[in-house]
Amino acid sequence: MKEIWQEKHIVFFDGDCGVCNFWVQWILERDTKDQFMFASLQSDFGQNFLSERGLKTNVFNTMYLWKPNQYYLIKSQAVLQIANLLGGIYKLSGIGKMIPKAISDQVYDIISRNRMKLANQKCYLPTPHQKKKFIEV
Repeated sequence: MKEIWQEKHIVFFDGDCGVCNFWVQWILERDTKDQFMFASLQSDFGQNFLSERGLKTNVFNTMYLWKPNQYYLIKSQAVLQIANLLGGIYKLSGIGKMIPKAISDQVYDIISRNRMKLANQKCYLPTPHQKKKFIEV
C-alpha cells in the first residue's frame, strides 16, 4: 500500500530558516491542486532522503523537490519546477529555464548564504488541512 506522500511532490527545506519557512508558507497558500507535501531536511524523513542519495546530511542550505520514483531537483531548478507546478501566472517562471543552470544556481547560492539575514524565524501556524501536508518537520 502506497503512502500518501508517494503520490505528491515533496519539498525538503531547512526547518530552521525563516526564508525557507516563508517559501513553504507561500507554496501552501497557492497549492490549490494539493500537489505538495513538506519535510524539513533535519527530520528523519529528510535525513533518509539525503543519505539514500549520498548527499550531505549536515548541510541544509539547499531546497530539494522530489517526485518519488521519478526525479529530484535542487536549488534553482527545484524553485522553477515548483512555480511551474503551481500553474497560472507562476508558469511564467518557465522563462527562468532559459537562464543557464550555473547562473541561476549562483543566484540561488547568494540568497542561500544570506538567508538567515533576510528573514527572521517566524512562528507559522498551519491550518488543519495544511498540517496534513507535513511529513515531518
